Amino acid sequence: MGAKSHKDLIVWQKSMDLVEEVYRLTKFLPTDELYGLANQMKRAAVSIPSNIAEGNARHTHKEYIRFLSIARGSKSELETQIEICKRLGHLSCEQIQLAVDLCEEVGKILNTMIKKLFPNP
Repeated sequence: MGAKSHKDLIVWQKSMDLVEEVYRLTKFLPTDELYGLANQMKRAAVSIPSNIAEGNARHTHKEYIRFLSIARGSKSELETQIEICKRLGHLSCEQIQLAVDLCEEVGKILNTMIKKLFPNP
């Protein structure tokens, strides 16, 4: 739709940074969370740039918005999982700060993109 490639989108680039950060963070989780919380966090993080890329490759605004909305949902899911890690004492506020900041930034960009593609909700 807009950009020639999803790789040109700042939101895709930032969400890829977020994936890297989540993979870094999950290394600090206890081994008993390897197939639980760590796996869920990785899946949610990977879903964000994946859905942005797929939406960008679609041929209608409606489809693009759908995939951007899925990415936004995965971002919210990841934010919740990061908060769970903090509340359970697996990760400190300092450890999660970059991931929290990236989630917030990606969320703002996704909201702006959705509003521009679909100005009258």
